[in-house]
Amino acid sequence: MIEEIKKDVHHRMDAAVESVRSELAKLRTGKASPAILDGIVVNYYGTPTPLRQAANVSAPEPRLLVIQPWDRSLLGEIEKAILKSDLGLNPANDGIVVRIPIPQLTEERRVSLVKVAKRVGEEGRVAVRNVRRDGIERLKKLEKDSKVSEDDSRRAQEEVQHMTDELVKKIDEILVLKEKEIMEV
Repeated sequence: MIEEIKKDVHHRMDAAVESVRSELAKLRTGKASPAILDGIVVNYYGTPTPLRQAANVSAPEPRLLVIQPWDRSLLGEIEKAILKSDLGLNPANDGIVVRIPIPQLTEERRVSLVKVAKRVGEEGRVAVRNVRRDGIERLKKLEKDSKVSEDDSRRAQEEVQHMTDELVKKIDEILVLKEKEIMEV
């Protein structure tokens, strides 16, 4: 029972770290990254479809994204979806592909992006701590119901705390790298 709880806690904590990683990947930095378009959904014959499922997105240059749809009739829809998003990007449609030049970030925009990144990181740390709390409560309940000994429960609680410390540290490392990437000119 203790092992099942520890596995579940570890799995849920890893999911929180991955969530932070994917959210930070969507944040726009000064470099072109196809990940910033992950939240874009296009109308594909009446069906809302993620952009990645309707087109090939690449970054051939550091400041340019190129979107090549599987069906050229989608060019207008892709352009509209990007303009509607809050990314502040201006797509250019040449009839074959959509090109998106990535403008240089202003200092003010960089600072606001760092704040957003820190908020995402803090949400991740809170999620990991909530998983720790749930795991420890489950372990204490097992101990209270006399299904495990007090020593085993304490040991497992320490292991859960150790996992929490490691994954919070991992989130902090991811956040530092993202901040550095955002502030890079």
